[in-house]
Amino acid sequence: MAEAPAALNGWIILDKPLGLGSTSAVSAVKRALRIAGYPKAKVGHGGTLDPLATGVLPIAIGEATKVCGRMLDASKIYDFTIAFGIQTDSLDLEGHVIATSDVRPSMAQVAAVLPQFTGPIHQVPPAYSALKVDGKRAYDLARAGEEVVLQGRDVVIHALAIQSSPSFCDGEDLGLLSEITLTADVSKGTYIRSLARDIAQALGTVGHVTMLRRVKAGPFALDQAISLDILDEHASARSLGDLVLPLRTALVDIPALALDPSQALALRQGRVLSGFAASDGLHLALLADVPVALVDVLDGTVTVERGFNV
Repeated sequence: MAEAPAALNGWIILDKPLGLGSTSAVSAVKRALRIAGYPKAKVGHGGTLDPLATGVLPIAIGEATKVCGRMLDASKIYDFTIAFGIQTDSLDLEGHVIATSDVRPSMAQVAAVLPQFTGPIHQVPPAYSALKVDGKRAYDLARAGEEVVLQGRDVVIHALAIQSSPSFCDGEDLGLLSEITLTADVSKGTYIRSLARDIAQALGTVGHVTMLRRVKAGPFALDQAISLDILDEHASARSLGDLVLPLRTALVDIPALALDPSQALALRQGRVLSGFAASDGLHLALLADVPVALVDVLDGTVTVERGFNV
């Protein structure tokens, strides 16, 4: 009988397909681990993607789940298409039409309003969101026909640009846009559907999102993402480990702190170390290339924030 492979600790970056929920994507990775014969491990995702969205979905395996929170806090980049003239209650293709407008903007008008939505902005999340209202998910309340009023939030749009050739209206409205695709680099907590709604309103019309694709989440980009078919192929071939990126890939923005074996043992035991010539703040403590812990350094004293059993 073949020996079971060692437990995996790291990241699989999925190119989430249309229609699949983030929880189902996690289940797909768990199933792949079972098929490949790996021992049971914790699996989580680094930032929800709506079923109608596609693109980069980081899936954490094993000890990498301990830093999922950092992925949730990371900036993300999206391509998205706004169709002008129709607003739905969900602000995307899934919902019912709640408003229409005959107004269509020109390319110049779109370019002129984008600076209003760049930098710190205040936005109201869509009623169809995973935010909780009195302990219940907003989308559950909205689907039940209840009125959902969500508090506005402050977010940051780091960059916002026209991404592709626009689609123009036919006939006498030639030169006016029926839809446009934009690219947005945004902070955590930003709702692209709300951004699309607000851009359309600033243009004197209404709109909804017809395409939403995440092209980057923190350090992870589309060129690292794999399809579910590739995931299944590697699971069946028992080569799933070839797809897993190291745990530390999600921590490239954190300075490293090199340890010797005795220091690594001390940190694994939860002890506080002193005498390090390192800058204050969060560091990734490493023994060679093996992550030992996320540590906080203050005046040369090192305290464990989160240990890794790798």
